[in-house]
Amino acid sequence: MEKQHDNPFQFTKTVILLPLFFVLTLWLVFWYEMQFQDNLSHFGIYPREVYGLKGILFSPFLHGDIEHLANNSFALLVLLPILRYFYKEQSFVVLFLGILFSGLGTWLLGRPSYHIGASGLIYALVSFIFFKGIFTKYYRLVALSFTIVILYGGSVWYMFPSVKEGISWEGHLAGFLVGLALALVLKTPQFSKPIFYEWEKPDFNPELDPFMKNFDEKGNFNPLPKPEEVIKEYFSSSMKVVYEFLGGKK
Repeated sequence: MEKQHDNPFQFTKTVILLPLFFVLTLWLVFWYEMQFQDNLSHFGIYPREVYGLKGILFSPFLHGDIEHLANNSFALLVLLPILRYFYKEQSFVVLFLGILFSGLGTWLLGRPSYHIGASGLIYALVSFIFFKGIFTKYYRLVALSFTIVILYGGSVWYMFPSVKEGISWEGHLAGFLVGLALALVLKTPQFSKPIFYEWEKPDFNPELDPFMKNFDEKGNFNPLPKPEEVIKEYFSSSMKVVYEFLGGKK
């Protein structure tokens, strides 16, 4: 039977269901706004105002137009399955903390305006997947990190001001930093190399093991007597040697 350490990647239905459910929620909220002409932007993040704190949880589900929603939906449909498949044990923690702290970072850094959209979460996912793969040094995850660079390497420019009007570069920057922090803090023991002791190896022979020789046939600990130390003479001579101390006299 294959050990978990040998195959840490297990495909489950949640690899598909998690991103579908999350993205479907975004579209349902957008449909509600269009259908009932109810703009929910006031549920977004408004920096450094107490009433703007509610947007930390609600802003990822709000989008200004169909293009904004479509771009974020496509990114989430790519990144969330990757997160759930490769980092199953950490996926929900990364998702929750990515939303929470990227939103909090936007609230602290952002300009005085409503910030909406899932971009902060997306940058947190990109950052986490990239850096965690590098930190683990697991060959498949390192390859995944380079894939992330190919797919989203150009998005790094949108973390700086004045690159494009109408985007929350503060949210992007906050998400990127949160993803890096999570990659540093969260442990991934499923990728650590398993430790095999000598007695676990298939070719282990207890009769040849130095420690096992200390037990008798009944299993009692009976260490072998230590061999007597033999002092070897490394220098011999037939000449008489006289030593004289030539210390100074007072």
